[in-house]
Amino acid sequence: MVFSSLFFVFFFLTLNLLLYNLVDGIEKKNMVMLVFSLIFYSWAGPKYLILLLGMVFISWFTAIMIEESRKKSVKKKYLTLACVLLIGFLGIFKYLNFFTGITSSLIGLPSEATKIVLPVGISFYTFQLLSYVVDVYRGEVAAQRKYWHLLLYAALFHQCIAGPIVRYQLVADEIDHRKVRVDEFSKGIMRFMVGLAKKAILANSCASVADALFPSGHKAIVAIPAGGLWIGLLFYMLQIYLDFSAYSDMAIGMGWMIGFHYNENFNYPYIATSIKDFWNRWHISLSTFFRDYVYIPLGGNRKGARRRTINLLVVWALTGFWHGASWNYILWGLYFFVFICIENKGWLDKLKKLPGGVRHLYAMLVVYFGWALFRQESIADLGTSLKGMFGLNGNGWMDMSTSLVIKNHIFLLIFCVIASTPLIKYIGRFFRGLANKLCRIPYLVYIYDMLAPIGLMILSFMALIGNSYNPFLYFQF
Repeated sequence: MVFSSLFFVFFFLTLNLLLYNLVDGIEKKNMVMLVFSLIFYSWAGPKYLILLLGMVFISWFTAIMIEESRKKSVKKKYLTLACVLLIGFLGIFKYLNFFTGITSSLIGLPSEATKIVLPVGISFYTFQLLSYVVDVYRGEVAAQRKYWHLLLYAALFHQCIAGPIVRYQLVADEIDHRKVRVDEFSKGIMRFMVGLAKKAILANSCASVADALFPSGHKAIVAIPAGGLWIGLLFYMLQIYLDFSAYSDMAIGMGWMIGFHYNENFNYPYIATSIKDFWNRWHISLSTFFRDYVYIPLGGNRKGARRRTINLLVVWALTGFWHGASWNYILWGLYFFVFICIENKGWLDKLKKLPGGVRHLYAMLVVYFGWALFRQESIADLGTSLKGMFGLNGNGWMDMSTSLVIKNHIFLLIFCVIASTPLIKYIGRFFRGLANKLCRIPYLVYIYDMLAPIGLMILSFMALIGNSYNPFLYFQF
């Protein structure tokens, strides 16, 4: 089940909110959320529910033992036990296929014998549980005595499949004491609908164009002219942002609807003017996790330039590997490691002296080619794609069919570029402020707040009913 399905929006979420508001008392409300979260998580396969329950139990038990132990050595043993078990389970279910594939290619073992299906959301809830146990060890948060409360934290369907990675200390108090304000519930609906529209209308439409113009497979790639590959990768660049940020928008919106406040996970990363700036804006919860639980414990930048470089290498290799069990993801992480190191060695200071437009162009070119690494899991396909972008596949610059695809989606491209910047937010804020200033009772603002979510829902509904529906196709050359 995904947030952008009709079943989720019109049945699962609607029923969840209805029952949540019908029961009284925070404990009963928490129980409603836990039941719905476990149903949501087990939708793709109930057997992996046992894994979630077990990993939460490990975290719950070890955190209590850490808090109750007086000796630091004992605390460390329980922390180590939790980390080894949690990372071990993640490694088995997410990365065992990758390592057995390497082994089979080296010594000829059959890789099919160890194929394991990846449980939904294991990367996210593993990191959340790790952060919880480490924070208890550091004394930054009290151990949760109720197992099912910790289970609710890990399994909450708002963020268990696509983030953001929510720290326990952020929601610890809200699990037991939270209230829903009418204005926040309204904002939550609007935020959810914005995310749904991003996903259903924009991201899905970008995905179809990216699949057509920047495909995988040698035969498909060499058939695309150079101009098509450049535009196709641009559509993929927009798709990946709109897709990821849409799920964060929907998670944040659903949290507001019931009194949870999750941190922002994306802050318009495509307006960045350096790679450091980009990663301060992109998947913020993941970046801060690696900073606080890997980079700083390794020594950060406190032990000299050489150690700092090694620490960054570890962080960026893990960042890439976290995204997927494939060499291209590791290379993608190391690709950004190289540019981070270049900026750390004084390039960033020189960059700051350049005009903002030049800095932005530099950052976006680096990010743009990085998405080619992320897109093509096969190194051979990556090489063919990059060659094709410079016409080295004998593919020419443009052909009629590719030109038609681009023209048919030019308004989609323009709107998605605008949607990736804060321009729409600034325009909305300007007119809202103007209405509040000029009108004693800003009826237009109230009407907009009521009609905008409905309009977004209708457009999203139309996009979800027919996968080929694209409102931008009505504006063609």
